[in-house]
Amino acid sequence: MSAPAWDPTWAGERASEAMRYLADNCPASAGAVELHPHQDEAHAAAMAEDRGRYLDALRAYVRAGQDIERRARRRAA
Repeated sequence: MSAPAWDPTWAGERASEAMRYLADNCPASAGAVELHPHQDEAHAAAMAEDRGRYLDALRAYVRAGQDIERRARRRAA
C-alpha cells in the first residue's frame, strides 16, 4: 500500500496547529531562533512530500518551544 498523496492543505493545518499551540501555551518561544532548525526541517520535509518526516519536524518544533517556555519560567521563578 502506498502512502497518501501529499496534501498542502493538510500540511498547512498541521503547521497552524503547532504554531497556535505554541502561541497559546508557550509565549516565551515567540520568534525564538532555536525554533528555526525545526521550521527548516518541516519545510524540507514538505518539499520532499514526506508526511512522517514532516510530522516529526513539527513535533520537534513544539518540543523545542516547550523547552524554551520551561527555561523562561525557571528563570522567572
